[in-house]
Amino acid sequence: MAKLSKPHAGSLQFWPRKRAENLIPRVNWDPVKGDGILGFIAYKVGMATAIVKDTSDKSMTLNKKVFIPVTILEAPPMKVFSVRFYKNGKVLKDVIVSNEPSLKRYLRVPKQIGHLNAPEGFDNIHLIVYSLVSQTDVKKTPDLIEVAVGGANKLELTKSLINKELSFKEFFNHPMLDIRGVTKGKGFEGPVPRFGISLKSHKSEKGVRRPGSLAPWHPARVTFRTPQAGQLGLFSRVHYNIRVIAQGNSKDKNINPGTGFSHYGKIQSDYILVKGSVQGPSKRAVLLTPSFRPTRFQSKKKYEFTELVI
Repeated sequence: MAKLSKPHAGSLQFWPRKRAENLIPRVNWDPVKGDGILGFIAYKVGMATAIVKDTSDKSMTLNKKVFIPVTILEAPPMKVFSVRFYKNGKVLKDVIVSNEPSLKRYLRVPKQIGHLNAPEGFDNIHLIVYSLVSQTDVKKTPDLIEVAVGGANKLELTKSLINKELSFKEFFNHPMLDIRGVTKGKGFEGPVPRFGISLKSHKSEKGVRRPGSLAPWHPARVTFRTPQAGQLGLFSRVHYNIRVIAQGNSKDKNINPGTGFSHYGKIQSDYILVKGSVQGPSKRAVLLTPSFRPTRFQSKKKYEFTELVI
C-alpha cells in the first residue's frame, strides 16, 4: 500500500508564479559588495563542454584533466547613460551624461548634457548603463539596467567612467558570479509539469493529471497552496556562486564554430565561460553580479582552462 502522506508538491518559495515584468531582473544592491561596477549585462550563447585541469586543493581529480559542462556568455561593452545620487534609499538627483544619436530611437535624450554636480548629503551612487549590443549578432536595441558602484571614492570613479566603453575584461573581473535572468517561457501548463504532482491511477473518474482534492469542506475556499494550472516559465531566478572557467575576446582567441553557434550566431566581443547551466534561451540577456555569499565548497574549486569542445 502506498504511503498516506508525502511532501508538498512545488516549492512555495517562489510566489506568485507569474510572468516576469522585465527580462533583466532588478537587484537589491545592499548585500552586493566589491569595487568598481557591480553589475554587467551579458547574453546567453549556448552550452558546450570544457576540458580543464583540476587544481582544487585535496580534490580526488587533482592535476587531472576533467570534462565539465559550461555555458558561454557574450558580454559586449557598456556605457553610462545617467548617474543617480541616493540618500536614505531615495533618489536625490538623476543626471543624464550621454546623448548618443543611437539612443534617440529608444529613449528621450536631451539635446544638451548636464554637468555632473553632486548634490549635498548623498550617501550612494548608482549608474544607469546600457549595453552596446549592436556590436553583436543578437539585436540592435540596447538593454538598460541600474547598477551599483562600489569602492571608497565612488564619485571620482563615476566621473572616470563617463563617455567610456566599459569592457567586461577591464572593469568586471570576479572569480565567482551570481547570475540573474528569466527562465524559458512554457506558457499555460497543468499542475503535473508546473508543480510536479504524480499521475493518479488510470481508473480515476475525475482526471488523471489533476490533484485528488482541491480543498476540504471547511474552510470553504481553495488555498493558494493547491497545485493548479497556470503560467510556467518566464520567471525571474537567480543562480548563486557560479564559477568562471575562462574569459577572453573573440579577436584574441576565436572559439566560434565554422557556422556559428546554433540559434545565436558568432561571438563578436568579450565572452565568458561559466560552469554549469544558466537560465533562459539563447540570446536572452542576463545580469552578472559578484557573488555576495560565496560558500567554502564553491570557493575552493579551481580550474585551468585547456580546451573547449562544441
